[in-house]
Parts: sequence; C-alpha cells; structure tokens
Amino acid sequence: MDMLLITLNKENNIPLYEQIYEQIREGIIDGKLVVGEKLPSKRKLGEFLDVSQTTIELSYGQLVAEGFITSKPRRGYFVQEIGELAYVRPVEQALTNVQQRQKELVIDFSPGKIDTAYFPFTQWRKYAKDVIDESAQHLLLLGHPHGDLELRQEIAKYLYHSRGVDCTPEQIIVGSGTEQLMPLLIRLLGPDATYAIEDPGYPLTHHVFVHNNREAIPIAVDEEGMDVQALQRSSATVAYVTPSHQFPTGTVLSAGRRTALLNWASSNEHHFIIEDDYDSEFRYTGRPIPSLQGMDKADNVIYISTFSKSLMPSLRIAYMVLPQILLENYEKAFIHYSSTVPRLDQHTIARFMADGHFSKHLNRMRKVYKRKLQLLTDALQQYAPHISYSGDEAGMHILINVHTGMDEQTLEKAALMKGIRVYGLRAYRTATTSDTPSFLIGFGGLTDTDICSAVEQLMNAWHIKRC
Repeated sequence: MDMLLITLNKENNIPLYEQIYEQIREGIIDGKLVVGEKLPSKRKLGEFLDVSQTTIELSYGQLVAEGFITSKPRRGYFVQEIGELAYVRPVEQALTNVQQRQKELVIDFSPGKIDTAYFPFTQWRKYAKDVIDESAQHLLLLGHPHGDLELRQEIAKYLYHSRGVDCTPEQIIVGSGTEQLMPLLIRLLGPDATYAIEDPGYPLTHHVFVHNNREAIPIAVDEEGMDVQALQRSSATVAYVTPSHQFPTGTVLSAGRRTALLNWASSNEHHFIIEDDYDSEFRYTGRPIPSLQGMDKADNVIYISTFSKSLMPSLRIAYMVLPQILLENYEKAFIHYSSTVPRLDQHTIARFMADGHFSKHLNRMRKVYKRKLQLLTDALQQYAPHISYSGDEAGMHILINVHTGMDEQTLEKAALMKGIRVYGLRAYRTATTSDTPSFLIGFGGLTDTDICSAVEQLMNAWHIKRC
C-alpha cells in the first residue's frame, strides 16, 4: 500500500490519533482494507498526514490491541483476519456507554497506584530547599551523563544492603523511567538480539521491543515463574524477567529455575538476562528474595529498577546496573548523551537516602501495605470458593480468580458499569486463552477504610454472595 486516504479535522475535539484509528478500523470492517495488506510505515503516514509519528503509533497501537492489525518485527503492520463482524455496531454503542461510565469511576483497583498519605513531605521539603540554594549554582549545569556520582553511590549502597546487588557506582546508569532506559539498552544489545518475554507480562516493556523492531518471543509463566526449558528451546538471546515478584501473576522464580536461567545466560557470551526488580522492596513474608544479579558469577545480568513504587511515580527516576562488558560499550555508544534526570532532583533524593530517610520510609510503607493486603485478603476470603487469590507475598497487587462461569470481559464490563475498574489478566497476555477469569487487584491507592467497601461493591457488581 502506498498511502491511506484519511481525512483529519484538526478543529475537532476528537484527538487526531482517534480519528486515524476510527477510519482505519472502518476500512478494515468494510473490507476496503483486505487481510494481509501492509499499512504505511509510521514515518510515511505521519509525513503524509502532517502529524507526528507518535500520533500514528498511538493509532496503530490501539488497532493492534484490538486485533484489527498485527505488528511483525522489521516488516511493519498488516491487516489481520477478524471474521464476521455483523455484531460490531451494537458492541460499539455498548463500548461508548462504558466509556461514559469510565468518567464516573468510584473505585480503581489499579496495580500502579501508591499510598500518598504517608509520604514524608517535611523531610523531602527540607532537602529540596537545601538543594535549591545559591551555593549549589553548579547544579544548574549539566552533570555526569550516567547521573551524578552522589546519587549513584547511594543507589549502589542501597542495592547491596537490600537486594544483594554487587556493583560499583560506575556501573549504574540513571534515567527518567524504565521506558527511557530500555530503548538505550536495546540499542546497546544490538539488532541481532532476540528477546524472551514473560507471558503474561508487563505490556509497556513488550511494546518497547516491538516499537524498536526487535523480535520478542513469549515464554509461558507458571507457578514457578518463567519456563526456563521453553526459553532454552527458543532462539532467544536475551531474557526479560521479573523474578522477585512476577508481573502480573505475583509468582517468585523458583530456586531451581534461577539456577537454570543463570546457567543458560552463562552458556553463551551473547546471552543476557534483564532483571526488572520493579517492586522488590515490598515483601511481607519470609526473607527478601535475593537478586539474580547478586547470584550471577558470569556477569550476564542487567539489573533495572525504579523509585516509582518506593517513593513516587512522578519522580521519574529509574536506574540500571550494567555488566562491565556492556558498560564499556555503553560509554562508547552514548558518549554524547546527557543525563535525562534534573540534577536538583538527583541531589534531593541522594541526600534523602544518605541521611537514612529512604530506609525509614520503606519500613513504614511495608507496614502500611502489609496491613492493606491483610484487609484485602480477609475481605476476599468471605467470598470463597467463588473467589480465590494468589501472589499475596509481595508487591502492591494480588491476582484473583473468579469461579462463576462468566468470562473475563463480561465481568470487567459489569464492574465498570458500576464505576469500578478492574484489570483483566487477558490484557497482559500475548494470546487469548479460555482460562479461569483473573484480575489484578491493586490496593496501594485505596485507604484502609475503603478496601472492605470496595471489595463488597465489586462482588455486588458480579452478583457474588458471601459464603
């Protein structure tokens, strides 16, 4: 296909990406775009329509998510078989009603929300005030491209004592979020790298591989974590894992599989593991799970984490620990890059950590989230056996299974019609499945008093009675 004839009204209140999405979708439904037909590249269509590539990416991303098109690494986007769509119009109207309900949300079980009520504003304000001072004029200039040494030193100490990560400050790269560091890492690992991703897994990271034209192979996750035998049979050279608290199932990578995964990585000099330790701070039973990086003897593990859950999502500070061989290549490849994190923020958090306030805050929040988790599981237990749950040893969400005979989409819509948002597991899978409906239930953003009421309202929306 040379180009798509799409009419955009830039005066309309409807966002441009939605206008593009709607017209491509209509073309597929009406048969004007046939199965297997290749769509224009994001760059070409963006230039043709005089819009940004980001706008086209949002449109294509929604079409991929809904199954109208498929993305093939290094080849582009293609129209997908969608079958008979005589029912599309009524469903579209139903979705419009659901979208209207979304504006009236009463309860949001988002797994990404934190409790902001306990944030130590007084201490944070003090350090921010100390940093914003005439004596710190040097912080107005660009700092070290890897992040200022003061912050990297504090991160290295914290990681060693809390996660068993063995690294020097020089190995740490500070960036503005995981989604900013991952593309750099992908470029560093080269175009021939093939990635193994957890299925189900974190969709944002999965999209990063696709958007950077890298092949990503889904590897099933069970009660022991990623199936390492399936990984060994695949052509993957890099494994992306969340071993301490798998997202979204909450499982922990078993000791046997940890050993097998590290052996797989050490068997080939081009094999690496990306260990995403996104919320390892919050473990409520037993000893902390040691990091893979701390167990690694062959220098094949890339450790990555963030302050989003431990402090605040808006801080936008993440970091990765590179093996020595990759660090040398990173310095050559990105010699002209500057750090993407403001130096004032870096020094505020560095001083906050150095004086022990970060550790105190984490200890406080572990108690807060452990109490909330107990309230949540106690409330859910009243609805057994219609409801079961797992992944309750760590993190800020659990996974519930609904045993009522209704499918996941029906349950999700029923909740939304009552102003309750839940997050179905199917959204985190690469392929559809007929398994028992499962949902991520986040409790970080709910108050203690809201949790029991929220569970009761959700069960009422699903017509589930206490047993």
